[in-house]
Amino acid sequence: MDLRKLKTLIDLVSESNVSELEITEAEGKVRIVKSVGATAGGALTPAAPILAPAVMVAPAPQPSPQAVAEPVASPADAGHAVKSPMVGTFYRSSSPGGAPFVQIGAQVKEGDTLCIVEAMKILNEIESDKSGTVTQILCENGQAVEYGQPLFIIE
Repeated sequence: MDLRKLKTLIDLVSESNVSELEITEAEGKVRIVKSVGATAGGALTPAAPILAPAVMVAPAPQPSPQAVAEPVASPADAGHAVKSPMVGTFYRSSSPGGAPFVQIGAQVKEGDTLCIVEAMKILNEIESDKSGTVTQILCENGQAVEYGQPLFIIE
């Protein structure tokens, strides 16, 4: 849906008594919801302003030189991190209750399937980009993952 058509739809909803509009086309689905409710007479009532009390924040104390801790090694420092190529939901197996694709200690070759990341109802198999041994699995089954988030460590 092009931007001009979307702007026209938003203008139509804002100028009418319609509080919500949902349109599904081949390119996708658009849902427009009016943020201010209409009264029985059809006139819009302005929202009451929300006043928050002022909060004073004290500056954080500066750490003393003795209190500076050594940086902790992240899991990715221990080997090669296989990262999520997309935002979605992490699954270790192809079906609920099914055997996981890999376990800790499993030998994998480049191109072997490690897990599935579901994004927008599409199941995307995530393959190993390096041969080696799976030393860590950094996500839980069913956990939401972000783009670039480490999923596995392979050594």
